[in-house]
Amino acid sequence: MNKIDRTSTSKQEKLETAYLLAFEYEQKYGCCPQCVLASIQDVIGIVEDATFKAAHSLAAGGAMMTVGTCGALLGGMLALSSKYGRERENFGNGPYMQSYKLAKQLYEHFVAEFGSPICANVQARLMGRSFNMWDKHDYAAFEEAGGHRDKCPSVTGRVAMWTVEMFLELEDENKPF
Repeated sequence: MNKIDRTSTSKQEKLETAYLLAFEYEQKYGCCPQCVLASIQDVIGIVEDATFKAAHSLAAGGAMMTVGTCGALLGGMLALSSKYGRERENFGNGPYMQSYKLAKQLYEHFVAEFGSPICANVQARLMGRSFNMWDKHDYAAFEEAGGHRDKCPSVTGRVAMWTVEMFLELEDENKPF
């Protein structure tokens, strides 16, 4: 799949495309936060290439360690902050709560769906246990359990879809987009 025509696509088509692109990207390329960001970038724009690049080390809970926040969730949060986060020029002018509120909304949706924001816990929920991504045998077991076949791609797809939905709802409410 490639970028879509953003002007002639319905909201539902955008949501479905965001899911499918993120799912496909995770299957083919891995790096869950980048897959979420690429999908959002392709469907509605917003995400800059520098943000995409900066997300690379956040995969699998950060540094592929699985003990941190799921990279897909982090990708969604980065997308939201790339639009609604505090600019450097406003660094000393308060916290700019909109970005925090949006990230919290996405976080709560994620936890309601997957039980935890922690990568290892999401793996355990979906595959029965967590995996050491740095051990070649454990990584092979991760792949055998469906890691990049359907488990992580489905998580990545959902986060991309939820994040696009949030952006579209903000646009519908006539908030700055």
